[in-house]
Amino acid sequence: MARWQWLLLLFSRKLWLRVTLFGLAGVATAVAGIFFAPYVPDTWTITIGAKAIDGVLNVLASSMLAVTVFSVSTMVAAYGAATNNVTPRATRLLMEDNTSKNVLGTFIGSFLFSLVGIIALSTGLYGDQGRAVLLVATIGLIALIAVTILRWVDYLARFGRLGETIERVEEATWKAMKTRLAYPNLGGRRPMVRGGDVPESALQVFSEAIGYVQHVDVPALEDCAKKSGVQVFVTALPGVFADPARPVAMVVGPEDDDIRKAVAKAFTIGAERTFDQDPRFGLCVLAEIASRALSPAVNDPGTAIDVIGRAVRLLAQWGRFDDSGADAKIDCPHVWVPAIEVGDMFDDVFAPIARDGAGMVEIHLRLQKAFLALVGADRAAFSVAATRHSEAALTRAGAELKLEPERLAVREVAAKISGERKHREHRTS
Repeated sequence: MARWQWLLLLFSRKLWLRVTLFGLAGVATAVAGIFFAPYVPDTWTITIGAKAIDGVLNVLASSMLAVTVFSVSTMVAAYGAATNNVTPRATRLLMEDNTSKNVLGTFIGSFLFSLVGIIALSTGLYGDQGRAVLLVATIGLIALIAVTILRWVDYLARFGRLGETIERVEEATWKAMKTRLAYPNLGGRRPMVRGGDVPESALQVFSEAIGYVQHVDVPALEDCAKKSGVQVFVTALPGVFADPARPVAMVVGPEDDDIRKAVAKAFTIGAERTFDQDPRFGLCVLAEIASRALSPAVNDPGTAIDVIGRAVRLLAQWGRFDDSGADAKIDCPHVWVPAIEVGDMFDDVFAPIARDGAGMVEIHLRLQKAFLALVGADRAAFSVAATRHSEAALTRAGAELKLEPERLAVREVAAKISGERKHREHRTS
């Protein structure tokens, strides 16, 4: 995805944009009655009873204003609840919710429709035929409002709640994962080693801004590399914090400040991480939710256990991906982009939970069972990362758990992980 496409996607998620479009649609519908009035037969005005439209619009305008204020206050309360009870990083997903945008847009559009209709009736812009058109449009609008309110009442019972917000985070994380699985190297080449095949003569490129890498415009890097005859090695994937000491890319070719500036412009730097190109951010948010639940003020290990299960589901789906043909089509051959390391994803989601739940045997048992499940996913990378985290969690359990039976139960599950790994290695060999 090019940078302009990504910016257009972010712009389309703005709450005010959809509400504005709905409002304009309501105004256009009210004004349309003036232009379609000449095409309505006179006999229809008597049959329809268009004289009754004045009172209907007055009731509709006053009720829609009240419902809009109620909806906005409810949405703000849901944002606050998510910030306080889940994590502030999950609030953005609620603000980008399409259902709440459509509901709020419908109410505001209906209010503006009624207001414009009342003004037009007061100034005499509608004749009898125009009143008939307006009445038909109002009846259709009332039906739409009725359906919207019924859906909204049911939706409010879940909107902003802990479980529902966690599910949103999981869905956003998996969406980012699927995108990355489709393009493991964002359309570029895959480095042979983790550090990238960067020659010693490569020139470092730093971003002028300081913050998190939100988007990498790989097509722009490819265009710059082809025109300048250079090779670009991306060293900062989305989610990395770019600072004056951390290069975002390395350039192999002639030393040119213009080339460096063009490469640096392909990296969008912001104050916050985003879900779109950064699957690891979703895992970090899940870990934050679990850490908050494990804090002494909340003391909700059940939520942490739920998060562990969701992390296992996400990573297991990631592990089913067959990357044997991932480089069959390389859209940007002059750009080298490293893939996401499985070990880093384990560090993002499991390490904070193991640290904050070190004194709870139920958390240790669930973590060890999660590692056992991922080792059984038949992925070599999972086996190494899961074993490393299992050993670290086992060390924490030995230091924090007070009762020997609890420590023994954790050791028994951890021993199965080593046995499963050896079995997999033996079967592979």
